[in-house]
Order: sequence, then structure tokens, then C-alpha cells
Amino acid sequence: MKKSNLLSLDSLSFQDFDENSELIPLMTPEDEEEINSEKLPETLPILSLRNTVLFPGVVIPITAGRDKSIKLINDANAGSKVIGVVAQKNEEIENPTAKEIHEIGTVARILRVLKMPDGNVTVIIQGKKRFKVAEVLTEEPYMNATIRDIPESKPSDKNKEFAAIIESIKDLALNIIKQSPNIPSEASFAIKNIESNSFLVNFVSSNMNLTVAEKQSLLEIDDLKKRALATLKFMNIEFQKLELKNDIQSKVQMDMSQQQREYFLHQQMKTIQEELGGVSHDEEIEEMRARSLEKNWSDKVADHFDKELAKMQRMNPQVAEYSIQRNYLELFLDLPWDEYSKDKFDLKRAMKILDRDHFGLEDVKRRIIEYLAVLKLRNDMKSPILCLYGPPGVGKTSLGKSIAESLGREYVRISLGGLRDEAEIRGHRKTYIGAMPGRIIQSLKKAGTSNPVFVLDEIDKLSNSHQGDPSSAMLEVLDPEQNNEFYDNFLEMGYDLSKVMFIATSNSLSTIQPALLDRMEIINVTGYTIEEKVEIARRHLLPKQLKEHGLTDKDLKIGKAQLEKIVEGYTRESGVRGLEKQIAKMVRYAAKNIAMEEDYNIKISNEDIVTVLGGPKLERDKYENNNVAGVVTGLAWTSVGGDILFIESILSKGKGLLSITGNLGKVMKESATIAMEYIKANADTFGIDAEVFDKYNVHIHVPEGATPKDGPSAGVTMLTSLVSLFTQKKVKKNLAMTGEITLRGKALPVGGIKEKILAAKRARITEILLCEDNRRDIEEIKPEYLKGLTFHYVTDMSDVIDLAITNQKVSNAKTL
Repeated sequence: MKKSNLLSLDSLSFQDFDENSELIPLMTPEDEEEINSEKLPETLPILSLRNTVLFPGVVIPITAGRDKSIKLINDANAGSKVIGVVAQKNEEIENPTAKEIHEIGTVARILRVLKMPDGNVTVIIQGKKRFKVAEVLTEEPYMNATIRDIPESKPSDKNKEFAAIIESIKDLALNIIKQSPNIPSEASFAIKNIESNSFLVNFVSSNMNLTVAEKQSLLEIDDLKKRALATLKFMNIEFQKLELKNDIQSKVQMDMSQQQREYFLHQQMKTIQEELGGVSHDEEIEEMRARSLEKNWSDKVADHFDKELAKMQRMNPQVAEYSIQRNYLELFLDLPWDEYSKDKFDLKRAMKILDRDHFGLEDVKRRIIEYLAVLKLRNDMKSPILCLYGPPGVGKTSLGKSIAESLGREYVRISLGGLRDEAEIRGHRKTYIGAMPGRIIQSLKKAGTSNPVFVLDEIDKLSNSHQGDPSSAMLEVLDPEQNNEFYDNFLEMGYDLSKVMFIATSNSLSTIQPALLDRMEIINVTGYTIEEKVEIARRHLLPKQLKEHGLTDKDLKIGKAQLEKIVEGYTRESGVRGLEKQIAKMVRYAAKNIAMEEDYNIKISNEDIVTVLGGPKLERDKYENNNVAGVVTGLAWTSVGGDILFIESILSKGKGLLSITGNLGKVMKESATIAMEYIKANADTFGIDAEVFDKYNVHIHVPEGATPKDGPSAGVTMLTSLVSLFTQKKVKKNLAMTGEITLRGKALPVGGIKEKILAAKRARITEILLCEDNRRDIEEIKPEYLKGLTFHYVTDMSDVIDLAITNQKVSNAKTL
């Protein structure tokens, strides 16, 4: 049976195919003449190759994975089987355009198409003639272009110089095959049997170890003689490299033989030592030394490591210090010295991630994007220290996780709640038994990079003890001027934290050390409105709980109206943690019925909510009880968000004493005293008989006495309550107020306005009385949060009384 040798793409090796194969044998001069006489089609589909160049006459397999390439091959295989093959200028481009491919290519004929199990297609093609892309007509569904033939200048058969070049190419190719261990010796038979000079040049050019650009440069040479000469130059370079490589290999082999001999001797020595009871630790030390050579650290760190490694080498492995020294050196090797992940400064993508993970919080997300924008413009800038400040359950910690994802950085979190040992931050000195590095260095080791997003959770809950002040230790961590040389006691060296993006979270600013607070940029993460809570429950909380309980959205559906009922009747927080607990109860209700194969309403009704959660815990009528003189609704800020409180005043016969109850702090008691003295000084203005102050005792009470309360915000409310009491006129319905007062009757601004506004909306309050200076706080709040609210701005107490107290007396008013 006649056989023919065909080219294998990977090297100058060949495979045998029988005469029934669809593949074409090596090109003969007759085949070449026949191809040259063929007329090229006017247009061809263009297949772009990433990492190879096709030469005329050469057979190569191509693996196609791109959708465009697969469709082109399938369409051509079903038709004329003729395509144009062109190399890409940049192999990393997924979908190259006309400008991103070379102009010169090769017309190819499809010999066979094989479908691979992974979905890719392998096609075996043979080059025919060179062509030039004249004009790209279309790029969809794949590239089509008009082409024109490129004439090739060939020397005559009598040209002695050309004949000498061809003979040199053959001889050099045979030498390369002989010298290279990777090329089978059978390849030399193929070289000897090639009859066509042009095919020999193309064949060798295709199989040389050249870059795509170098091969393309050979393909683009029109003169065959010049192409052969250029090919011979490349072959000479390749042959010289091969000779040099073989020479080095022989020398290295001799050296390795000597090293192997020494290695076996060392192994024998180690065995003898172990038999005698000793332990050899040379292998462990050499392994550490080898790992140190791969580290990208500074000369200072390298010198320190080598010094400590030498110290360990001199130690007896039986002593206690040996294990400490080994842990110390392993920490050095595990830390990511000067290893940084590449930031992804796609701010639009970052905004999508923040919007995906957090509903609302528009101001917070805007400020985060501003910080990322600055980092993008000043890539060498030290990372800012952010502090997300707000009540529990509003998403402060998860914001840090979203920032890490949007930047493409590693995410690290440590909780500082209750931490009272300074060594937790700075580490222990390694002379102590059980010494270990601080949690900052440990977390960087876990992250594997020196620029993660580092969340310091609950930084306001750091506490002091006889073991030091962790707050002071955090100063060096969070100070951009110092943390490029953060000193850990265990590490005994400075470590660069300047590229770390620290994000702290806090429920209160009052407990944070002032110097530490000064080093952070405060971002106020306020609470959510009822509408936002409903959307968060619908988008995040309900799907999360269904997944955690093994259910799907087909097993339980809670409508917006029902979610709003749960929010209003069963939660009283600024965040959504309590809301998630209530939704979890509803999901467990469905899970129980499914497990017990009992019927239940998949679509939850209001009655189902009462059945599962019980009666509403928060009744709205108690928030609107201003029908008695001396009762006023105030707005307060707490660590869990805004809230409303009632201030009640009552008169009893006595000697004009003032008593205050309700677990109040010093500031609130002072506000009550100021309000009482101001009323006595301005009794005529309010139409109050001065004798009342001597005949009646005044008692002020703030309900929910078990809850501690303090702050200046209740001053306006207390004064209004007392005026209402003395004049026996009730306060306007659905009105709440907040503000500080002075002895001159001036109303001063207070903080926490947004949280107080949210509390007022939850309580169905429609009118809010504020100091004029708090107008700017209202202007910063989104208009949709203020829908249904009317604001009254005052500057002194006479304005407050005019707005808050109606002229109508209470029906059961007491005559004083």
C-alpha cells in the first residue's frame, strides 16, 4: 500500500497516512504548478489565527474555539472548502477587526473537520497561494473580504546562488534534526524527499521555532530567493542555540553527577545521625532558603531573614526556642511582602455592585465612589481610612465586602468588639512562650496580598485594661503617615500597610478615642425608610432566608403590603436585622408545613402574619396621644437609630418643687431646669399666674423608665410640655419636635436629624418642628423621604409656643 508522509504541527516530525486518507501528500513541483495556475475567488471568508502562520503547501491542524470561527469553518466545509487564513497582530484579542489582522495571508483548503468533546472544532487545512486583503466587506457573522493575488518572484533553475541556498537549507535542517532530541529522526527522510524548492522553504519556515511576527515577515517576502535567504539566517541562529544548549547540557550533567554523589553522602550521614538519636534539620533549612529566593522582598528584609535563618541553623532542635524561631521564619515566608493585587478601577461596575448589594444609602454609595475615583486618578495615593458610622443592621460590614469586590481586592475582616489586649494589635515579643503576631499581620498573611480591603468591625467597642490600650495601638495602623512602617512586636520589623484600604465600622462616635477618630473619614450610614425596608426585604432578605431554609420562591410568597405590615407592626429599628428575624419566622412556618405535609397559604395574607408572628408589637395609637395638656411628642436619637418619646408633665398641690423621672441623664435634667426657670421668668408673656409656681409641684416624666435617656435634644419638648401644662392647652395633634434651648429662650440645632425624621414617619407624624439652623440638614435628605411631612423652623421659644399650642383648651382642663 502506497504511503505518504505528512507534516505534524508541533515539530519537524511526520505521520504516515494511507492512500485512502483525505489528506494531501507533500507538495510536488507538478502540484505547485497546478496551484499557481488556479484563479483565486474574488471574495473569501477570512479565518484569523492567534498563534501561527500558514504557508503555501503546508498542512496544519487548527483548533477553533471562537463562535465566529466555528461557524465560518462549518459553512465553508459545507460549500467550497476554500477559506482565507490570516494571522492576528495581537493574539490576546478575542474578536479581531480588519485593522487587527495582517494584510497578507494564505488561501487554504479544508481537508478534514473534527468535532472535539469540549465543543471546539479541529480543522486540518492545507495552504495553497498567498493573497492580500483588498477590502473587508462584512465582519458578521464572520469576516468576509475581497482579495487579490500576490505574484511570487522565483529564480530560474539555473541560478547557482539559489541552488546553493536550497542545499544549505536542506543540510542545516538535517543537522538540526540530528542535534535536537525532540525531533524524531524520521523527519530527515521527509526533508530529503521534498522536490519543490518553494515548498521546502515554506515547510521549514512553518516548522521553525519563530514568533508569529517573524513567520509573518517571511510570508510577506515576494521574492522566493530572498525568503530562502532569510529562512537560512533564522536556521543558523536556531542551530547555534541548539549547539550551545547541548554543550551546556553536557557540562551540567557532569556537575549534577558530582552533586548527586554529595547528596547521597549527605543522606547517608543523615541516616547515621538518626540511628544515633540525633535529628538533622538541614533539609528544612534548605527548603526555607529556597523559598526565600522566590520572595519579592527588599534587601533589608532579605538580610534580616538570612541572619535569623543562620541563627536557627546553629540551634539545637531539641531546645524550646527552636520551634519559636521556626514559626518566626515561616511567618516571614508566608507574608505577602510587596505582593499586590491589581485594582479594577471600573467605577460604573463598582456602582452596579453597590446597587446590587445595597438598596438605598445613596449618599454613602456616592461618597464611596468618590473615594474610588480619587484612588483611580492618584494610583500612588495612600488609601483613605473610612469609618462607616451608623446603627446596627444597616449594612456597614457588607459595604466593605462590596467595595472589595468592586476593586478586585481580597477581603479581610476582624472584629474589635471587646478587644482589650494591645498585643492583639501589635503582637507579642517572640521571647515569650506562645508568642504570635498581631491580628493585623495574621490577617494579611491570610489575605495573601499587601493591599486588601481590611474591615475593622466595631472599632467603637475597643476597651482598655491593665494589658494596654488597643485604641492607642490602632493609631499607628490607621495613620497614613506612620503605617508604611507598622511595627509588629513578633515580626520585629516594619511592615508596609499604606496600600491597605482600611474601613472601620462604628455604632457610636462618642466612645472612640479622639486621636483615633481624627485619623478617619466619617461616613454616616443612616437608617432606612419603611419603603426602603420593604424593598430590601423583597430583594435580599426573603430570597436569602428561602435559600437558607431549603425553599424556593414557589414555596412562599410575601407581597409588598404584607411586608409593609411586618415592618410597621413588628420592627422598630433603623436597620433590617430585626426585620430579617421576622421574615425567617414566616419562612420557618412554611418549612414546617411542607415537612409535615400540611396545607398552608403559599401567598401570605395579613391573617397569616398575625397567626405566625402574633399581634403587632408596636401599636400606632400610643404614638399619637397628645390629647392631654402637658403631653408632647419629642424626637430622639439612639444607638439603633431614631425614635420618638413622650414627655409628660403634671401638677400637684405643694410648694413649687420640680421632680423629674424616667431614668434621665444629667443633660436632660438640666434641660428641664432651664425650661422651668425660663417659664418663671416669662410667665406674663405666656399668660401664667406667677402664684401657681408657689402653690403647685411640677412633675416631669419620660415613659419607658427602664431605658436610659440623655442629651440636649429634649429641651424644646420639655418647655412646650410645661407651657401646655400651665396654660392647660393641648399640643397640636401629629406634631413632634426636637431642639436645645437656652435661658434666653433661643432654640439651638441638634444632630441625628435624618434618623429622627425616619422615626417620625414610622409613627405617622405629619408635622415636625425644628431649629432654623437644622434646615440645611433637611435639604440634604432626599425629597421622597420627606413626602407627607410639614416642617416648621423656629429660632426662639415664642415661635415654638405659637406653632405647637392651639387656642382651644382641653375639655377636662383643670382650673389653676
